[in-house]
Amino acid sequence: MKILERYILKENFKPFIVSLIVTTFVMLLDKIIDLLTLIMEKKLDIVTIISLFGLSLPFMLALTVPMAILLASIMSFGRLSVDNELVAFKSCGINIYTLMKPTVIAALFVSLFMVYFNNEILPDTNHQLKNLMIKANYRRPITAIIPGTFTAMKNYTIYAKERVEDELKGILIYSRENTKFPQTISAERGKIILSNGGNTLKAELYYGQMHERDPVNPKKYKISNFRKFTLNLPDLGYKINERGTDYRGDRELSSKAMQKIVDEKGNNIILVEKEISKIQSTIEKLRPDSVSSHIAKKELKKNYNKLNIKKDKIKNLKLDINKYQVEIHKKYAIAFACLIFVLIGAPIGMMTKTSGVGMAFSVSAVVFLIYYGSLTLGEELADKGVVSPFLSMWISNIIFGIIGVYLVIISVKEMKFIDLNKLKRNILNIIGLKNEDNR
Repeated sequence: MKILERYILKENFKPFIVSLIVTTFVMLLDKIIDLLTLIMEKKLDIVTIISLFGLSLPFMLALTVPMAILLASIMSFGRLSVDNELVAFKSCGINIYTLMKPTVIAALFVSLFMVYFNNEILPDTNHQLKNLMIKANYRRPITAIIPGTFTAMKNYTIYAKERVEDELKGILIYSRENTKFPQTISAERGKIILSNGGNTLKAELYYGQMHERDPVNPKKYKISNFRKFTLNLPDLGYKINERGTDYRGDRELSSKAMQKIVDEKGNNIILVEKEISKIQSTIEKLRPDSVSSHIAKKELKKNYNKLNIKKDKIKNLKLDINKYQVEIHKKYAIAFACLIFVLIGAPIGMMTKTSGVGMAFSVSAVVFLIYYGSLTLGEELADKGVVSPFLSMWISNIIFGIIGVYLVIISVKEMKFIDLNKLKRNILNIIGLKNEDNR
């Protein structure tokens, strides 16, 4: 029996590795376009480029590992069915449950590893990637100015005809700082330099003019020529730190860290509810029928405003709690999707009797898109407080798990779910007939 288990695992292992590489590469292609734009604009060094791609992989692996398991299960069990090995196993008294047992156990261990991966490795790599992106965007701030477009920065609007390397040409700057009449600065060329953690922008301008109108006497118009002029744009509100930031979003935290935040916000809700009770007691004492003076009416209105503010605060705290709880459940739900997809992939492979990569990839892509789409929809609904975080993240696993168990049962009873090859031939025949009719 151990020989059989090793054989089944071996049959699944090779397709899993190939599927993991292919699916990760496909997802990486979507990311490559954005990264290549950043690399070319910022002229990043090779170490930074490798780090960007390397730190982007863990997030993709969290999704591609379950999909690779689904694809590998369809391919491996489909091959066993096509080569009639399933028939041979059954003739020896080995049932489907025994054949699936090693794959299910292996998927369970992968799920447990993905729980660890999603809680310990992924949050840190996401945080490192965010800081690296901040550092990369901090380089060559001149790239923030897009030639031929007006770029607004607080009380300034910057326009440049073209950008050559680290220099802008044909510059126009409209300043609305400290005057009701905009100040216009034009220059033949110039450079943009960031300072104060990216919160202050310094523009070094060469060979230009400054146009400004006297705010006291609007009829007076002043034009000043300059060979070099330095313009400082302070307090832009970006607060970029070249070394990154210690702040972590929900996708940069482990479940334990997020649960701590949830508990803190829960305690805040209790405190705010106590404050609401005090405000409501005050309002009861100042009910409209007992209010006779203007001061009392004013005090009543003031307390109603306080009450609304406190209620809004509770609403926002609950939305924050939902957001973190969704992310907590998501880490576990996606991890255990590995186990669910084995229950779906193995019987699909046996019943469809397909060992081709194209057919298996198509089926697994459709299944995963439905699964991930329902997961994304559930996340949005939970963030808005429409459904509970637990249900929004686990409903996909529950439904797909039930479908998987049903497919296993009907595969044991040797009921053919769908013959994809026959379906393909029928479609081709229909198309062929239509083409003949058109002739």
